[in-house]
Amino acid sequence: MRTYNTTKEEIQREWYVVDAEGQILGRLATRLASILRGKHKPIFTPWLDCGDFIIVVNVDKIKVTGNRMDSKVYYHHSGYVGGLKSITLRGQLERHPDRVLAAAVKRMLPHNRLGRKMFKKLKLYAGGEHPHAAQKPRKLDL
Repeated sequence: MRTYNTTKEEIQREWYVVDAEGQILGRLATRLASILRGKHKPIFTPWLDCGDFIIVVNVDKIKVTGNRMDSKVYYHHSGYVGGLKSITLRGQLERHPDRVLAAAVKRMLPHNRLGRKMFKKLKLYAGGEHPHAAQKPRKLDL
């Protein structure tokens, strides 16, 4: 018996469009991370990028459960002394709604070179339009 290993040449990538309107943030992020990794394919190999491209529209209309709108806080540092900045989920959704879903998905991917490569296949748009019509993406219901 020989074990089958997928090679880079055998990987077929597809483009999908996901409408995030009314979706719950964490549940949507786990499904997107799984598709970006390629875990939905029978040829999944942990050390290869087997995943597909995903276009997410209407990111600004995403939902969260509980009181996370005011209790969840995002932090970033300017690099200077005393430069720690914080913003709540509500504020982040008003200013940069795509960063909320991007942070959730990025933290669910591997934290190495392969994870960074997988994350680049995620395209996020706050509105209902996207510029990827030439790739002929299929609608994906999650």
